[in-house]
Amino acid sequence: MVIQSKYVLVDGIRTHYLEAGEGPVVVFLHGGEFGGCAELSWEFNIPALARCFRVVAPDLLGYGKTDKIRDFGGQGARMIHHITRFLEVMAIDEADFIGNSVSGRFLCRVASTPQPVWPIRRMISVSGGGFEPDSAERRVLQDYDATRENMRAMLRILFHSPKWADDDAYVARRHELSLIPGAWEVAAASRFKSPVVPQRPLFGRPDRTEYEKIRVPTLFAAGDRDTLLEERFWLEVSRRTPGSEYVVFEDCGHCPNIEQADKFNEAALRFLLAESPQGAGL
Repeated sequence: MVIQSKYVLVDGIRTHYLEAGEGPVVVFLHGGEFGGCAELSWEFNIPALARCFRVVAPDLLGYGKTDKIRDFGGQGARMIHHITRFLEVMAIDEADFIGNSVSGRFLCRVASTPQPVWPIRRMISVSGGGFEPDSAERRVLQDYDATRENMRAMLRILFHSPKWADDDAYVARRHELSLIPGAWEVAAASRFKSPVVPQRPLFGRPDRTEYEKIRVPTLFAAGDRDTLLEERFWLEVSRRTPGSEYVVFEDCGHCPNIEQADKFNEAALRFLLAESPQGAGL
């Protein structure tokens, strides 16, 4: 399976994306951790799904190899708009979506609006949804200081299995990607607060997503050992989302798409092909 690395200009922003396969489109959207990018989030998933789909996996605004831009006013809204325009430039007018962590939240937020700006056919929110506690684990991710040992500590939070943090080559690779010029600054920007603006915590605030208004088939995917989200969060968000399903991976942390990749791919394909004519040949 050939995975192509490409660039496209989106309103003057040089946007990097990965592409593979043919057929109905699946858009992968990665998480927002330091060093986060399509390459790291989806390397174990793209080959499996590209057997049945055309997979398109962009680097979010400011992340990976996309231009390092941060909107201090729009923040998440600007990132959503960038993906909206990316989809328009790529002429993607219908797609299934898979989003991890912050991108899973983006998916739920967009899908719950009266006229979603993304052409969502079906979606999988991976560790994205529900209340985000302001925990000690969350602070480890927020306080990344761009050292290799701090990256190792971050991996111990993201994954339940110690093998990822114990793998020096994997730590070094993630560390290197976190050092792309501008990458640390973009991911750290949420820490910066104007002295004239009332201070609010980044996390520990109510989840205001209106899950009841989501009208597309939705699968919530979660790890049973995820320390970054409220315990068993998937029960509440699935209950509130009409017709949704959930799948929980045992002995797994915040990124089941990486930590339990084979099982995740199986679950994702089962969900995405359930009503698709492409499923006949699987």
